[in-house]
Amino acid sequence: MATGELFESEPRDLALAPGAVVLGGFARPDEAELVDAVRRVTALAPFRHMLTPGGKRMSAAMSNCGAFGWVTDRAGYRYASEDPASGLAWPAMPEAVFRLAVAAAARAGFPGFAPDACLINRYEPGARLTLHQDKDERDYSAPIVSVSLGLPAVFLFGGDRRTDRQQAVRLAHGDVAVWGGPARLRYHGVRPLADGMHPLLGRFRINLTVRKAR
Repeated sequence: MATGELFESEPRDLALAPGAVVLGGFARPDEAELVDAVRRVTALAPFRHMLTPGGKRMSAAMSNCGAFGWVTDRAGYRYASEDPASGLAWPAMPEAVFRLAVAAAARAGFPGFAPDACLINRYEPGARLTLHQDKDERDYSAPIVSVSLGLPAVFLFGGDRRTDRQQAVRLAHGDVAVWGGPARLRYHGVRPLADGMHPLLGRFRINLTVRKAR
């Protein structure tokens, strides 16, 4: 399977496909608020390594905020209104996260985004995300907004089939990827995270994936 490489050193918007774009550095002005929001959420709903339905431990640690949280275990992939670890409702989505996601969606051509779920992934060096589609939402009319914080990662953006050619895009701290419309069900993933040190987040990458689940 061929893979196209594209690396950018300076923040700028990058079109990936019709309906898909990387907004270079879009979240940087709000970085302090976003990092604080993640810390507040995960103090209430700590990071954990969830299991796939097949029993495999996911390499990225996860938490959620918003009315719904994405969970996976032997019962399957799904959205739940409660944290299965505590039985409590997920923490409310912080205003800084909601506001940024709505603004990023609008800039990418998707006005009126009303997210109700935010999956928070924490990557350590070596953690990865295999190619997959986001298709556990009730409908696909709303885009996916994905915010990168901390260490850079290589984002793989493919086609409508797992075997389609992928673009490999370096996502730096503050970059925001948005995909919807004709690109909504594109396969995507993250290569194993390279080691490094970020001034705000140390040896971690945090990814906020903001969605309309219901």
